[in-house]
Amino acid sequence: MMKFLLFMFFLVLSGCGSTHKKPPAPAPTAQIVAPRQDTVQIPIDSWKYKIIDAATDEWIFFGQQKVIIEKDDESIPHVGAWEDDDWAHIERVNQYWRAVGMSRLTGKDCKEPWSAAFISWVMREAGVPASLFPPAPSHRDYLSHFLAVGHNPGASFIPHTIQEYKPKPGDLICANRGTGYFGDVVEELPLSLNAKLHCDIVVQTDGRFLYAIGGNVRNSVSKSILTLSPDGFLQLTRHRPWFLIIENRLD
Repeated sequence: MMKFLLFMFFLVLSGCGSTHKKPPAPAPTAQIVAPRQDTVQIPIDSWKYKIIDAATDEWIFFGQQKVIIEKDDESIPHVGAWEDDDWAHIERVNQYWRAVGMSRLTGKDCKEPWSAAFISWVMREAGVPASLFPPAPSHRDYLSHFLAVGHNPGASFIPHTIQEYKPKPGDLICANRGTGYFGDVVEELPLSLNAKLHCDIVVQTDGRFLYAIGGNVRNSVSKSILTLSPDGFLQLTRHRPWFLIIENRLD
């Protein structure tokens, strides 16, 4: 109750997170339940497992915030820690920035999107070499690298459109943060990107729902819960106009 009252207070003030946060609300789909951990059959010593593990640890550290996106509805049934809540979380975001060589930024710099820095930090924490996943402060930088490599059989990260590939744990799902891709499913991958983007790490999926963890999602490290199409494909929505999946082929 206190968290909710404080949240409503900050909505009135012009604060670091006030323009991005919604008050807690009941989930629009009450039957959504996280799949059992043992449905993810990934070797524990693999890079893919370590990526999921590192992302999950950060989600727990930030208070396990959940964002449910179903069609054009979004709700936050559980609000976690915000990037500027206290020194511990401010410093944690600073660690993400340091992973991409931008140590002057902190969790107080709320106008600086840090989702790409988060992804880069997770990859480094999991031990993925920079030669395989180039760290970058912007998603378009590393995504353009993967698009240039394309479907090379030896590549570790392979780009796909959302209608040609079903996302799996360890993959990245990416959306446009503007309006360019909403209303139109991208049928062919571009050779490079020059747009404001966002990517999350898929941590679980049961064929009906997909669970993805990302940084700078409603000012926190959040787990987004998405409803897949009846065939198990990622669906473009108003809140997240997904258009790209990066298949993770790391062992």
